[in-house]
Amino acid sequence: ESRWPFLFGAIIVPSLIQVVILPFLPESPRYLLLEKQNRSKAEKAFQRFLGKDDVSHEIEEVLAESRVQRNTKLVSIVQLLRTRAVRWQIVTVVVTMGCYQLCGLNAV
Repeated sequence: ESRWPFLFGAIIVPSLIQVVILPFLPESPRYLLLEKQNRSKAEKAFQRFLGKDDVSHEIEEVLAESRVQRNTKLVSIVQLLRTRAVRWQIVTVVVTMGCYQLCGLNAV
């Protein structure tokens, strides 16, 4: 019982390792391309991850996926509940998650 502070402090070791290693990890090619709009760094990151020189197909694939996501229509919760096709699924999921919270299954 007197050793619990050591157990509590053991989390410091992985945290320090992560802080030291984090600056050396490359950034995500998707992040560089879509958020920072830096195509050259994204190409370099893809080349590093995939190990090949021609990554134009991957760049175009990410850009196409981004265009599709921008064109996706967002629906509110009220609109979802009014849609007869998905109402039963939503109610089922909400009741199931509520039961998980009440029975303590997620704590196990």
